[in-house]
Amino acid sequence: MATGQRAASIRLAESCRGQGGDDRAIALACAEILLSSGLAEEAYERYAVAANQRSSYLATFCAIVAKYQQRQPAEVLGDLVASTPGQEGKWFAAAKDAKLYDAAIELAGRSPCDPRTLTRAARDCVQTEPGFAVEAGMLALHWLVQGYGYEITTADVWAAYSHAMQAAERAGCGDVVRERVRLLVADEVAETVGGRFVAGILRREVGVV
Repeated sequence: MATGQRAASIRLAESCRGQGGDDRAIALACAEILLSSGLAEEAYERYAVAANQRSSYLATFCAIVAKYQQRQPAEVLGDLVASTPGQEGKWFAAAKDAKLYDAAIELAGRSPCDPRTLTRAARDCVQTEPGFAVEAGMLALHWLVQGYGYEITTADVWAAYSHAMQAAERAGCGDVVRERVRLLVADEVAETVGGRFVAGILRREVGVV
């Protein structure tokens, strides 16, 4: 496609934004015009995020990484995080999937992240990445204390705690992590409903009076 024709096609598509049409489909069409012209960098910069929205944050990340293989996963993750300020924790699973473990923990600590997602990550990585598993389990407890999670049960609290402790024992820091849990529960027990719920389950285990 000639440069002038390409630009005209994109302008036409862009003019339809905000008029009751499918903005994602418009962005996808514009991206395809650029990609078919060998302009992958421009397609990424202008349309990658808008054109590849999926049903989950992880699926969105995977779609962009698959389409723009010249970009490093860490770079894609950073751009996606920047596109959703205040929702950093939602990208935890994407970071874990890319084995960006430090980034995953940092993101899950910045804004709420589903405690069950964190607990599953801790469970999955007890043997292979115990340091990451410890922090994922601790963050699961943190967000449980803060009251996050849907229809949380006693089993959810025990799962987060037990996987964190299994990983801690494997990493040789069981006493340190148990003390972190004790302090978390003790600090929050009177502060939040979630804190009182978690404390009621773990207080005897970790020695909170």
